[in-house]
Amino acid sequence: MAAQRGAVMIEPPRTIGDDVPGVPAGGSPSSELGSSHDSPAVTTVLAEILKHGPIPRIEVARRTGLSQGAVTKAVARLTEQGLISTHDNRRSSTPGRPVQPISVQEEARLAIGITVRVDEIFGVATTMRANVLHSIHRPLASTAPPSVVESVAGVVHELLDRLGPDAERVVGVGVAVSGDVDKATGIVRNSPRLNWSAVPLRDLVHEQCQLPVVVDNDVLALSIAEEWFGIGVDSGSFAIVTIGAGIGCGLYVNGDVVEGDHGVAGEIGHLPLAPGNLLCTCGRRGCVETVASSSAVVHAIRTAKNDPLMTMREAVALARAGDVEARAVFERAGSMIGLALATMANLVGPGVILVAGESVTNYDLFERRVREAFDEHAFGSARECKIIARPHTFEDWARGSAASVIRSMLDGTLAAHS
Repeated sequence: MAAQRGAVMIEPPRTIGDDVPGVPAGGSPSSELGSSHDSPAVTTVLAEILKHGPIPRIEVARRTGLSQGAVTKAVARLTEQGLISTHDNRRSSTPGRPVQPISVQEEARLAIGITVRVDEIFGVATTMRANVLHSIHRPLASTAPPSVVESVAGVVHELLDRLGPDAERVVGVGVAVSGDVDKATGIVRNSPRLNWSAVPLRDLVHEQCQLPVVVDNDVLALSIAEEWFGIGVDSGSFAIVTIGAGIGCGLYVNGDVVEGDHGVAGEIGHLPLAPGNLLCTCGRRGCVETVASSSAVVHAIRTAKNDPLMTMREAVALARAGDVEARAVFERAGSMIGLALATMANLVGPGVILVAGESVTNYDLFERRVREAFDEHAFGSARECKIIARPHTFEDWARGSAASVIRSMLDGTLAAHS
């Protein structure tokens, strides 16, 4: 899907039958893909078909750099596993051998994605292409780890119940939270929003659900969904910047999502670009979030108006009505965001920056300042980067967690995450 304004397009849910080939009854589907019998070409080919299918074999070979013989062997293996199908186009008017586009049997493997917010949980069951089959939204009574794990497990089991007999095709559960996450160990090292430190979330959820579990930062998980099924399909490098209670950034550079050696990358909300007298929720001073997050914006307008109970909705209405003080706060936030985006663009050089998050609905209040500050500070051709605003629902965030599971299944790390 090419980069464009508007909501992420999700295909309508489809009813899964019991006739998907290649899935052993009562077996674990995750045990097949990525096994010692599979060559790297198998997962490379499947990934390409997932992102671009239906696609002819010759195009798979061109995109991946594999020989046509290697692609043919991989297609045979994937067909045997019931993961792909070929469409015989014998009516083609093209001379020579007929083209057989290959597509993924996306219902052959399913994933569950969960995103945890401060006061609520969203969960989805999806196909391999992250198309949503079922979704659940539940309030969260407490952010204490035992309470969150219990709520996550409850959502997972409810989704499995909704899937019925198709639950046997679920390869794993993805759980995404804000903050510093060690994906390799499944430990949430630090989440200021949840007030967590060194929480072994993967092991705790696995104990409750008895399924492979992948724990990820929420913005990185959203970046994976965009990499595979969104703007990344047609972009060599992009960034997702989410603006809400915090400011996050997911980076996709030269064909892969950037996670960093320590699982921390793209934290532009904590670049020290703001005045040093402002204290961030992370405990440091001068972070971008102290000026540009939604919580910082509403706090500044409350202070200016001497109204400690003012909501963000009221602050937005005030700014749109032309209130000078309210508009100044939003414009200051816009300038800070533009400076942060330019800093990131100068370092990484993305072709597209996708601005997302709950504050995108208010983007009109700081869009001009974002662009002005970006143009002022972006160096050389980095200024040509497109900036696109698009709202994401919390279902989209949970869908990102499911995409993280699919990615781990393909790269062979899903079993290690269990």
